[in-house]
Amino acid sequence: MLNRADFYDAELRRHNRHLRAATRAGIGDRVLDVGCGAGQTTREVARTAAEGSVLGVDISAEMLEIARRRSDEEGLRNVVFEQGDAQPHAFPATSFDLCISRFGVMFFKDAPAAFANIGRAMRAGGRLVWMVWQSQDRNVWSTAIRQALVPKAAASVDVAAPFSLGDPDTAAELLNAAGFTSIEFADVREPVFYGPDVDTAFDALISLYLVKDALARTGEPPEKALRRLRDLLEAHVTTEGVFFDSRAWIITAHRRRSG
Repeated sequence: MLNRADFYDAELRRHNRHLRAATRAGIGDRVLDVGCGAGQTTREVARTAAEGSVLGVDISAEMLEIARRRSDEEGLRNVVFEQGDAQPHAFPATSFDLCISRFGVMFFKDAPAAFANIGRAMRAGGRLVWMVWQSQDRNVWSTAIRQALVPKAAASVDVAAPFSLGDPDTAAELLNAAGFTSIEFADVREPVFYGPDVDTAFDALISLYLVKDALARTGEPPEKALRRLRDLLEAHVTTEGVFFDSRAWIITAHRRRSG
């Protein structure tokens, strides 16, 4: 089975190419990657900003250990990884030309404070390029899996965090208050990939919080829920692997210039 870092990168492979195309980093850009995980997006932008610098920030020590190792293996010398929560993190003021994130900015306890902190770290006119999930009802990977595991309780489960920026009006209001302007949303419709076959996908999913949380809420033997999960995966297997529909936004914006 893939380790967690490889699983996430494989899961989001089709999404990642859209984010990479939208990033458009300059060769000398100073880049901040928020919620960088194991550093795939960090390393990609570092290769483009070869004469600049990249800071990847994440709360997971496990993922950052992998990120550092892979960056060293690729010989990248313009990348630094720091463990921390971007909401209170002491970023140097007005130091970044570009801020990117792949599904790493939806989980802050205080989004206005987090976005304001990130905004202060960016120079006037600096660019923001974030990928976030759209609303839950547009993401079959969440709705179908939870429904399979906990049919009666799925509607009552609090799963707001991954989809907290799914409403463009809400996201735009938060970013505008944090000093961003020219805010735009690009629709990305790509499937998430859970494995080349049902067995691989099943083994991967049962290790994820999404499934563990749902199983903890079911009032029946877990074997029944897991049987439904396997049936669901079998219904989504294709000749290329197990896929579930998803919808995301790529949010772009600029740090407001004074005056």
